[in-house]
Amino acid sequence: MYFELLDAVLSAAVTDKIIPDNPCDGVKLAQVLRGVSRVPKWVPTEDEVLALLDAVPNRYRAAVWLGAGQGCRFGEMLGMEAGTRCVDGGRGELHVVQQLRYAPQEYGGVYLCGPKSGSSGTIDLDPFVGQMLADHVRDFPPVPVEMVDITSGEPVRRTVPLLFTTTRGNAFTDRTWSREWAGWRDAAGWPQKNGGFHALRHFFATTLITNHVEPQEVQRLLRHRTLRITLETYVHRLPKRDRPSGVIGLVLNSAAQRADRAVTQCQDQR
Repeated sequence: MYFELLDAVLSAAVTDKIIPDNPCDGVKLAQVLRGVSRVPKWVPTEDEVLALLDAVPNRYRAAVWLGAGQGCRFGEMLGMEAGTRCVDGGRGELHVVQQLRYAPQEYGGVYLCGPKSGSSGTIDLDPFVGQMLADHVRDFPPVPVEMVDITSGEPVRRTVPLLFTTTRGNAFTDRTWSREWAGWRDAAGWPQKNGGFHALRHFFATTLITNHVEPQEVQRLLRHRTLRITLETYVHRLPKRDRPSGVIGLVLNSAAQRADRAVTQCQDQR
């Protein structure tokens, strides 16, 4: 749709002699996008997720559970804070309302912003993941970190009780987390390429789908904007079910028999 709109705008510009040629002419979008796919390049198995959990220090195992058991993205996991703003164990809800971002030139470096566009939402908190988070809070009390929060639109500086921080009590940056993750990943035998935190989200989604959870529910739990995104990413994981042959013929034949009986009853009543 966007390509067609761009093509129309540029064609109008050529007509108005603003530009000499339309660079979209002769471009076949299907050929340009050939080979581009949402399909995950690698999805860990159950055993590979367990191997990762064995490699990760106790301090960060709950982070893995947020990825593998709730489908949280990397920044969403790092932005989780103690309290019902994010985790409401009593209601069995996980509120994905923020992510931790790092940009040296913005808001002092580390700050909170909204999740990926359209991804905010409340999802069911898996009871086991909820217990893992409760155990984590008990064993590793949240560390208050002062930072800017722009989730409401306006920058507000507040103290955030982060669930996951470095051993020195600092908020993670992409670099500090990646350095730790590389060691855990290698110890678990995960691939260097495509073996990042996001692979846990793929595990979460494919586990739901292969266990016959409806695609619409998977979309809700992943917080995808549309069902199309979910299907384009994971349709190849949908369980194949045997379809009985002759379904249409049986349905139409049954309808025809009902119609014949109705005609016969009318004739008998005359």
